[in-house]
Amino acid sequence: MSRNEVSGRIDAWLDTRGWKAFPFQRAVWKAALAGQSGLLHASTGAGKTFAVWFAALQRAGLDKGRAKAGLRVLWITPMRALAADTQRALEDSTAELLPEWRIGARTGDTKPAERARQTRSMPAALVTTPESLTLMISNAAAHEQFRHLDMVIVDEWHELMGSKRGVQVQLALARLRTWRPGLVVWGVSATMGDLDLARQVLLGGGEG
Repeated sequence: MSRNEVSGRIDAWLDTRGWKAFPFQRAVWKAALAGQSGLLHASTGAGKTFAVWFAALQRAGLDKGRAKAGLRVLWITPMRALAADTQRALEDSTAELLPEWRIGARTGDTKPAERARQTRSMPAALVTTPESLTLMISNAAAHEQFRHLDMVIVDEWHELMGSKRGVQVQLALARLRTWRPGLVVWGVSATMGDLDLARQVLLGGGEG
């Protein structure tokens, strides 16, 4: 599926609900499609999830021909209790927009059978926590599991920045970038003071 097809599906999906994309959402889509990383700061309920998630789906359309199998998107949440809710929210739109994608979750609550399934075949998108991601990238098979990773979304960056768990995210991103130099990273936050500092800490000065 081409990028234009995915974009068209998104516009149609919004139209059927009587919604229109906000300018900031389209700005995020444009930047992500150009391979740029960034930090999205907007109030709760403004549409941040659609901004970054639809950017990830549109980037999937950049691949010519058949979409690559395996893990394409990581969604990092600071709270494992919200992982299941996040997974369902992503599945709601993706079922119509990119039905071939499977969305999974990997936290301390993930059952062994599901972990084994993911080891055999990673979902296209995975909702996880800093702790679980740290364990995943330390696995001997991690390089292979992440070889098609295209985009990382760090939700509620203000909850993580400056903490031990925030450092885990920074270290994980540094490792992932060595494997995937063109990796696109977007942070999401509704409450952040010094945006320039928050962006620099998340992206390591490599945004844009």
